Amino acid sequence: MSATVQYNLALNALGDPTRRAIFEKLEKGPLSVVHIAKGMAVSRPAVSQHLKVLREAKLITMKTEGTRSIYNIDPEGIRIIREYLDRFWDEALDNFKVLAEKQQRNKHKK
Repeated sequence: MSATVQYNLALNALGDPTRRAIFEKLEKGPLSVVHIAKGMAVSRPAVSQHLKVLREAKLITMKTEGTRSIYNIDPEGIRIIREYLDRFWDEALDNFKVLAEKQQRNKHKK
């Protein structure tokens, strides 16, 4: 899967508030569906569907421990999103540098 397709999937997946909440719960470490669903306003089957979307977007991984599925954030998925967003940050920093240099030149002309 290309990086473009992957970050599009990831950003679309995180566009849903419930999926973002699930993803943020995993920030603290691996969890089972039962622990993820605890305290959420949606059912466990709905949480499972959201987890499926997050997995397809390569934002989380799943491993089986006995009869339980344990979910965790996938660092590779985060890397793809970060690279995408870093392009904008790099451009913003470059623009800031140009502006600062221009202001510095104008200051010395006065």
